[in-house]
Amino acid sequence: MAAVPTLQSSPISAFNLNNLKWTHFEGGPEFDYPINYWLAILGARPDAGSIDFLVKWEPDAYCHFHRHIGDTTTLILEGEHHVVETTANQTLHKIRKPGHYSRTPDGEAHMEYAGPEGSLVFFSMHSADGRLFEILDKDENVLGVATIEGLVAGRFAS
Repeated sequence: MAAVPTLQSSPISAFNLNNLKWTHFEGGPEFDYPINYWLAILGARPDAGSIDFLVKWEPDAYCHFHRHIGDTTTLILEGEHHVVETTANQTLHKIRKPGHYSRTPDGEAHMEYAGPEGSLVFFSMHSADGRLFEILDKDENVLGVATIEGLVAGRFAS
């Protein structure tokens, strides 16, 4: 097996988070946890059912309780990121640090929130029908559905 050749690194100057179009999402009085995060689309192909985006959580803030409908790939870029999955039998609290990579199928309902420094996470999602995740109430009733086309238009859920 051949060894990987030494790579010459150079600074990436063209990618600046400040140049992205960020959409801000906050919770309302119907949520009993602090929702405060920003989302920026990196690329989307609604016809192919794919979207890549960044989410930046404010310190100790959550996103909406949700269930992924499509396959999801994540990479933690900055900060500490928490994922809490609750099933009938157990509650799993996962703490993910920068560099943590995961691929997960659709299905599980969970909460996500940032640690005390906030967090920045890359997401790549794939869904044949364009539906990405369901926004849930505490009893897992569906409040809305986030789609590729909706996110591209700056709407979180319909």
